[in-house]
Amino acid sequence: MKIHKGHHGNCCCGKIRGFGRRITPARHAVLDALSTRGEHLTAEDVFKASSRRYPNIGLATVYRTLELFTKLGMVSKFDTGDDKARYEFADGPHAKGHHHHLVCTSCRRIVDYTDFIKEEMDLLRKTEEGLAKKYGFKINSHVMQFYGLCRDCAR
Repeated sequence: MKIHKGHHGNCCCGKIRGFGRRITPARHAVLDALSTRGEHLTAEDVFKASSRRYPNIGLATVYRTLELFTKLGMVSKFDTGDDKARYEFADGPHAKGHHHHLVCTSCRRIVDYTDFIKEEMDLLRKTEEGLAKKYGFKINSHVMQFYGLCRDCAR
């Protein structure tokens, strides 16, 4: 089995071990799938890619592993409105950093939006501060998605 990139260096295995979890072959296969396939994968996408490297893996194991990685903060889970959760690295060497998503409701294309302008950052900061104060809630992060039509589908 091919071990995911970074296995011998700066990778997410240390984080898994740090939470008292074992690095099983199935977990390696899921990490491989996420790191080699890229972003915005469904559990089924991860399962297909993982099963090439680890044929004994089951879909239920992939779901459990993705939920574990989400709980540990290594993977972000988000909804694109098609009843299929999507996953991408949230932490570690394969993470893209903070970004938002533009989701086309027609073709389901997902665009990572990272080029924030100062006004957007100020508004988000003020919104987080206001919500934290109003509800006594310590905000660690947020997920923001915009739904609409991409340039091609809008034509």
